Amino acid sequence: MWAIAIASAAVACRIASVTRSTYAYDARVSEPIELIVFDCDGVLVDTERIAVRALLTMGPELGWPLTEAEILTRFIGRNAQAMTDEVSARLGPAAAAPWHARFRALHAEYVDAGLTVVDGIHETLAAISLPTCVASSGSHDKMRHTLGRTGLYDHFAGRIFSADDPEVARGKPAPDLFLHAAARMGVRPGACVVVEDSRPGVRAARAAGMRSFGYAGGVTPAQWLAGPDTVVFQHMSELPELLSRAVGA
Repeated sequence: MWAIAIASAAVACRIASVTRSTYAYDARVSEPIELIVFDCDGVLVDTERIAVRALLTMGPELGWPLTEAEILTRFIGRNAQAMTDEVSARLGPAAAAPWHARFRALHAEYVDAGLTVVDGIHETLAAISLPTCVASSGSHDKMRHTLGRTGLYDHFAGRIFSADDPEVARGKPAPDLFLHAAARMGVRPGACVVVEDSRPGVRAARAAGMRSFGYAGGVTPAQWLAGPDTVVFQHMSELPELLSRAVGA
């Protein structure tokens, strides 16, 4: 496990509201950006809506009807172990395996029926010249499926990290995954920025000592993403300009 105490440069940033749901740095950052770490689900591929749909469908079948708000709070942005913990606490440990099996089956069915990339992501990736990688709560098998179906896997091949990796002791909102990705990429945490769409994700970035860009065009409310060292934005097409401003700050 990478210790939270890994040294990183202080980031002297405050957040100023630009619109009701968009925020920008209003102070100069203290360390140049060397790596952009992308979350996968909800940032590269539009799978968070699929996850919400699957959980809404299967919850009543397996004895736990869920609201969308409960799904966002309990499951979105978190790893398989977090799902096991939530289900075990609510329905008992024996319920976890059937829950995972049903979720995997429904998720795969919905992905195969019509997964799309996040709107604007192809153009955004083409406009970014800085090194990039992926760090996701999802498994490598899941990312091979979703990124493969959308033509994004080859773009990140060899630079894809999962909460299932043995170096990651704790999932988001702990910083372990992002610290693991930074270490494997050979970049100091303070020189990384994270692109995230979930509350556990932006909290993990902050805990890792990384700045974050919170994508609010998905299922998570913008106000859940806002906070220290975070820029919240609504459309993926905004990201290259936001990164350019941060790099040039």
